[in-house]
Amino acid sequence: MKRFNLYIILLLAIVWSGCSVSKDVATPIGIAPQMFRNIIYRDSSSVGDLSLKTFITDPTVQGLIDTALVKNVDMQIALKNIDAADVLFKQSKLGYLPDLKLQVAANSSRPSDNSLNGLSLSQFTGQKHIEDYSANLGLSWEADIWGKIRNQKAGALASYLQTQEARKAIQTRLVANVAQGYYNLLMMDAQLEIAKKNLKLNDSTLRIINLQFSAGQATSLAVQQAEAQQLVAAQLVPRLEQNVALQENALSVLIGTLPQAISRDNRLDKIAIPQELNAGFPSKMLSRRPDIKVAELALNVANARVGVAKASLYPSLVITASGGVNSFKASNWFNVPASLFGVVGGGITQPIFQRGQLKANYELAKIDREKTVIQFRQSVLNAVGEVSDELTKVEKLKSQYTLAEKRAQTLQQATKNASLLFKSGMASYLEVITAQGNLLQSELELAAIKTEQLNAVVGLYRSLGGGWQ
Repeated sequence: MKRFNLYIILLLAIVWSGCSVSKDVATPIGIAPQMFRNIIYRDSSSVGDLSLKTFITDPTVQGLIDTALVKNVDMQIALKNIDAADVLFKQSKLGYLPDLKLQVAANSSRPSDNSLNGLSLSQFTGQKHIEDYSANLGLSWEADIWGKIRNQKAGALASYLQTQEARKAIQTRLVANVAQGYYNLLMMDAQLEIAKKNLKLNDSTLRIINLQFSAGQATSLAVQQAEAQQLVAAQLVPRLEQNVALQENALSVLIGTLPQAISRDNRLDKIAIPQELNAGFPSKMLSRRPDIKVAELALNVANARVGVAKASLYPSLVITASGGVNSFKASNWFNVPASLFGVVGGGITQPIFQRGQLKANYELAKIDREKTVIQFRQSVLNAVGEVSDELTKVEKLKSQYTLAEKRAQTLQQATKNASLLFKSGMASYLEVITAQGNLLQSELELAAIKTEQLNAVVGLYRSLGGGWQ
């Protein structure tokens, strides 16, 4: 009859193990808009769907990115986080298995001769000490009646998947940073070349003015003005050389190597800006972005923690069993079956004095889940905002570059004309200096805008969820 009652308890534990004491909160839907701001849609395709090698075709940038993906410290830490989460997830899958322990013990005790145990021992065995030898296997299994173990497993799985998505998010950011760092380096190369070219132009103008001054056709003021303009261009050269070295160092550290020179075979003016950059629809963007998936999985983790906290408020059923050999004499230790013993039991434990603390933990878990929902909404808003920002940059920088290019072309012609007129005595030295100064600034600005365009294109690719494929 007792064995039958035990079987009934086990059967009820298995049936109740499918129970759930908490209801999960679903991922919020309908947060993203139907389309991005001020965008005319041609089709549903998106630049974020492109693979990394398809989007970035420059072999030098591809090589830098490949190095970064292997040696970058943040990437290495992300991979270690994945390994740690994998270990925890595998451990959580063992929660349904019973706890099995092997115990081997031997002891000897001598009671007092004047004690009841001592008198009884001397009377019945004729000895003054008691020996006890035992070897047994103990088994303990907690029935997952309220889904606590199931929720622990679900939370561990979501945490593991979070580390996977976190690695992707780090990779997308890393790819964008490497590409943008390389484009900034090309911009500095172009600006350095512009400064050196302008310096030669200033040297030529200064040489002519010095000749005029020697011939009495120019004043010392003209010489001083030309020297000051020449020094402005000369000062740019070491400053840009410094910026190049600092950018190379930063890019080297980013890809996980010691600071060194970065080889580059391309020029800024040779890189074409992509014209067709479809953004697709926001809903599809959210399904690609790893950081959105991390926020979504965080809600799964929060749901699991609420389930665990709620299940802790309810009684837990623990089944125990123990069996082995036991003997008062070492010679009879393995005398089977006489030395065999076994014990089976089951118990239900209901927390009483800890209930206040457990209830507080449950309420805190629900509050944390509500915060996770809010954070998910915020991550969606941030993602849509980032895409909208990059789309605006891409569109407006086109207009800026067109105007800056026309201005640079006009100033190039104006500088040539000013030089010719100055040599023929039909223009003053101030007109030449002003034209040269304006040309220098316009060409430097043109290179900066071109780099901003390239960085905006890369930023759009990253914000649309591209870079980890």
